[in-house]
Amino acid sequence: MSVRQSAIHRYGVYAGERIPARRKVIEYTGERISRRETRRRCDAEIDLNYLFTVDNYWTIDGSKGGSGAEYINHCCDPNLLTSIVKGHILYMSKRVIEAGEELTVDYHFPKNVEKVVCKCGSAKCRGTINLLK
Repeated sequence: MSVRQSAIHRYGVYAGERIPARRKVIEYTGERISRRETRRRCDAEIDLNYLFTVDNYWTIDGSKGGSGAEYINHCCDPNLLTSIVKGHILYMSKRVIEAGEELTVDYHFPKNVEKVVCKCGSAKCRGTINLLK
């Protein structure tokens, strides 16, 4: 895998080789923080954050010790699925991913938070990173 410029948003992660379907591709790692600390960091008005909610208490901040998975961009028709197993965030291949293809996941932002415009370019693009239903 490599990190380089992306047409979707700033930087993206690209497959260095063909990845079979239903395989673990990468784990989202970083500093494990409480929900209270998550709110504090969100309120800090930083341009970008790499926060991924694990459960009702824990969040992973990929900007501190991340694996590179924090650069995986959103797509409304992603090639990765997210699986949370025993507190670990795993990205699994949804289908065969060809070498050079950008790795993407659906962020599933809630519909009741500020809308974020989607620029994934997929034929199935819903126009927003937020869920519609």
